[in-house]
Amino acid sequence: MSEPKNLLPWASPRDENAPKIDTSVPHSARVYDYWLGGKDNFEADRKVAEGTAAVAPGIVQGARDNRAFLGRAVRFLAEQGVTQFLDIGTGIPTQGNTHEVAQQVNPAARIAYVDNDPIVMTHARALLRSTREGRTCYVEADLRAPKSILEHPEINDVIDFDQPVALVIVGTLMFITDEEDPPGLVRQYTEALAPGSYFAVSHVTADFFPKAVGNAADAYRTPNLGFTPRSKEQISEYFEGFELVDPGMVPVALWRPDEDPDLFPDREHGAYGAIGRKI
Repeated sequence: MSEPKNLLPWASPRDENAPKIDTSVPHSARVYDYWLGGKDNFEADRKVAEGTAAVAPGIVQGARDNRAFLGRAVRFLAEQGVTQFLDIGTGIPTQGNTHEVAQQVNPAARIAYVDNDPIVMTHARALLRSTREGRTCYVEADLRAPKSILEHPEINDVIDFDQPVALVIVGTLMFITDEEDPPGLVRQYTEALAPGSYFAVSHVTADFFPKAVGNAADAYRTPNLGFTPRSKEQISEYFEGFELVDPGMVPVALWRPDEDPDLFPDREHGAYGAIGRKI
């Protein structure tokens, strides 16, 4: 008897807790994984990733710039003394995960991960076995349901919302439609944060290369996938009640880069990155 097709290849068909995943349907986390050079993706994901890259080649570098921004942002936050991180839309774990970067700076740092993809849950379970108990948790939930995240008992075992927290939403808000009111959703999270907390965001924009980003959005779109580029003005709405730290809102590759920006003058910037501190 063959294994059920809707099980992950590494999940035992006898494991009743194994997430049931239709690998014929592309998912944003796995498309992103492919652009990052990962192996946790399937034919449907690769088809979307390659089709998008064919009309907008810069998107692959853009994905890697976005991942590098996450690492620099988390390192910066940990160096400011932040010891609690709420990472929403974490995606499939790869090198330089939030807890790895933060705990290099401060081994006592605590991290709560949130994502709505069951394949991420599978990887997270394996990843968390190597972390210190009580310092890191993973919850399967949706950014569109703030109350389910902010009041989740596992998250509240790790995160004390009466103390400063770093809220990290990197490369995720672009998947929230205008009708779903992303500023309103963000506000529910930021209002729950104590003064002195930080908010780190990256978001796709068409401000710099409108044709390339427009082509990418069209090629990426499927019945269950799609993203909405937003302007600097629109993304700035997320930071109500926050002061942006230097250098403000800039292309992710230019946010406190580890390398000289003059080394990549022709980079096709397709996303903004910023960090704000709650007043």
